[in-house]
Amino acid sequence: MRILHTMLRVVDLDRSLAFYTDVLGMHLLRRQDYPEGRFTLAFVGYGKEEDEAVLELTHNWDTKHYELGTAYGHIALEVPDAAAACAQIKARGGKVVREAGPMKHGSTIIAFVEDPDGYKVELIQR
Repeated sequence: MRILHTMLRVVDLDRSLAFYTDVLGMHLLRRQDYPEGRFTLAFVGYGKEEDEAVLELTHNWDTKHYELGTAYGHIALEVPDAAAACAQIKARGGKVVREAGPMKHGSTIIAFVEDPDGYKVELIQR
């Protein structure tokens, strides 16, 4: 067994695709509209789906708002330099909500950014 993908429901698919591709550097792997169900699925990631876990962005056409819930945590990405990644993300229009620095009660360097729907993405320095 292996993890295939994590699904996030998004309000504005184009805005979310711009964030994950233009700001975080992922690639749009595939996108499919389902008119009878009134939804679109878009898969993004850094590599091929057969090799790596990816994100599934689900856009339900008639939903204008989601509650993120208190059980959801975050997506984590490994980066070579968390401070440099924050600078690049800000330069690309992304929102950094916690600058790079040691994690609480530890020494691992982390940062957090937020996608257009409010989902947190943790950057963990390699």
